[in-house]
Amino acid sequence: MSAPQAAQSRSRIPKTIWDLIFTLAIPILILSPNLLGQGIGVSDLLGGGTAGNVRAYLIAALVPVVYVLADLFVNRNVSPVALIGGAGAILSGALAFWYVDGFWYAIKDSARSYLMGLLFLASAATRVPLFRVFLDAASLGEKPADRAVTEQALRDPQIHRGVVLGTVVFAAVDLLGGVVNSAVNYQRVTAKFGTDAFNAQVAEVNALMRVPSLVISLIGVGLAISLVQAAVKRRYGAGASLLEPSKLAEKMRERGELTA
Repeated sequence: MSAPQAAQSRSRIPKTIWDLIFTLAIPILILSPNLLGQGIGVSDLLGGGTAGNVRAYLIAALVPVVYVLADLFVNRNVSPVALIGGAGAILSGALAFWYVDGFWYAIKDSARSYLMGLLFLASAATRVPLFRVFLDAASLGEKPADRAVTEQALRDPQIHRGVVLGTVVFAAVDLLGGVVNSAVNYQRVTAKFGTDAFNAQVAEVNALMRVPSLVISLIGVGLAISLVQAAVKRRYGAGASLLEPSKLAEKMRERGELTA
């Protein structure tokens, strides 16, 4: 296969797959004390013992951080959503150097969810609830006329209240996800930091919690969007939908309220 063909083949791999490789598969392989069933691990290659396990833990924790930040800079993505993700990655990277186990490790592993939840909750009391930022980002790919309709609708006081409520619910679900993750970590990651067993248990929980964490996040997003959609329907009628700007524009025209 030629170089251009190889590059084209790589480009066909969905970003979701790359995300899973760098944020889940590689860290789990690095943490595994029995890499590919050969009875050795990356920690052995990094000096073995406590020092090798700590180095392996740090590398496993920092690989996703580097991946997220590299993706941010390479794609020059400076949207608020991307910047929030980048800030979360930096937090995760900084916390990797907090060497704890037991209860405090369970808290540390969920710190990103706790911080995000509290940030969203606090933003609900401001003029720009953070879920509004996500809705704005989702409309970036729309045609200018459709985006103008969406922005006008989101400025409506009644819909703004729906966005506030959606932000609160999203924050609550994120905090709940953090609590669930902490509980699972506290129950399963019981070994001492710096041991083979600790790294193996961390890898196990990372694999175990990926799908439940994703499901909890999707539930939070779904509930928040449904609350905003309910506010849109109450304001503009049963056929109105924030996700379908053409129908929303039609309803706004019927009411003589379309100014965009």
